[in-house]
Amino acid sequence: MALHFDGATTALPGTDILAPATDSRAIDHAGEITLSLYDSLEACAVAWRTFEEVADHTVFQTFGWLSTWMRTVGGRTRARPAIVIGQAPNGAVLFLMPFAVERHAMVSRLTWLGSDLSDYNAPLLAPGFAAAMCARRFAALWRRIRGSLMADPRFRHDIVSLEKMPDVVGGQRNPFSFLPLAANPSGAHAATLSGDWEAFYAAKRSNSTRKNDKAKRRKLGDLGEVRFLEPSEDSDIRRTLAELFRQKAGQFARMGVVDVFARPGFAEFFAELATDPATRSLVHVSRLDVGDIMAATNLGLVHCGRYYHVLAAYADGETARFGPGAAHLRDLLRTAIERGCREFDFTIGDEPYKREWADSTLALRDLHTGATSAGWILALSVRGFTRAKRTIKQTPALWRAFSRARALGARLTGRRPIAAPEAKPAAED
Repeated sequence: MALHFDGATTALPGTDILAPATDSRAIDHAGEITLSLYDSLEACAVAWRTFEEVADHTVFQTFGWLSTWMRTVGGRTRARPAIVIGQAPNGAVLFLMPFAVERHAMVSRLTWLGSDLSDYNAPLLAPGFAAAMCARRFAALWRRIRGSLMADPRFRHDIVSLEKMPDVVGGQRNPFSFLPLAANPSGAHAATLSGDWEAFYAAKRSNSTRKNDKAKRRKLGDLGEVRFLEPSEDSDIRRTLAELFRQKAGQFARMGVVDVFARPGFAEFFAELATDPATRSLVHVSRLDVGDIMAATNLGLVHCGRYYHVLAAYADGETARFGPGAAHLRDLLRTAIERGCREFDFTIGDEPYKREWADSTLALRDLHTGATSAGWILALSVRGFTRAKRTIKQTPALWRAFSRARALGARLTGRRPIAAPEAKPAAED
């Protein structure tokens, strides 16, 4: 059920709130925006799906991605959706902010819905919305949103913890960047795709590197027929994903981090996303077979001309000596170009192999602030931890030393430390 403020009348999903926001610059004051709050995705599904067609957003804010997350993961953790929709006086949707309230021990946290498995978190924005905002206007709007959430018992929280927010959403500034944000410990990287694969490949890799790549692929061929496969049958997709999760578990063990796919619902989330008719068009599952061996596996996302490189892994054993992960990545880049994608997004993480292909870096920001006394104390602790973590991750010598110590500690104790948030993406061979 929607709650409307500023005296607006109640409107059910599917009525005039679906009108496109074609003139968001006409909003002169944050108080002119009507806010509606929803505690379920189903209640605003029609509005969300329709707005998604015209709004700026990333694949991680699509209704398909987040509704699947809610069914497989969020329901298990008892996350409560806190969806905020803002409308102009004419009923046009200006933004949709997919928040959630999660309870940890005795503290409630306002976060982005599905944040644990989303590489980017952001609002969905009507074209031109950011142009109507400035720091003062958005600060006023954000105060109204926070006040509305805190006034409703369903959405009260102690701390606001909004992470992994890009500076830009689609073609416009993320309005959250007007707030006092801190840098996330990690960045993200993307490559602009143009021309054909051979031209792109030649521009990115030297002659000697390309020759070495071909030599390694020939050596893979000596072990068995090398085939790039894109399974389409549900059974084959699930079989490929099961191997992907197994390979990732091995990589996590070597790194000394927790296997995130052992967490309730995580593996199920990706399997359902890839096989559900409502979402499978977003998902690209592929693998590189060498003979009977799945030498490398991948799950990517394709949305609005962008290929998102989300999960990738490669097998242990003899094939690992000849770079199956790197060979598979080249096949993915070629496939993205052939499909007409304009960008290849390596998503969160600063692994060196990403920088070899990327031509742009995406800064990611976090907001940690208190809403209650307990929340303020926790927010100070979280901000301090995040700063320390970023210092380690962005200082190569410190990060190498930490990674070695983490892996050694896991081998000596038989236990694995807590996984880094971006442990989900692959470490390239």
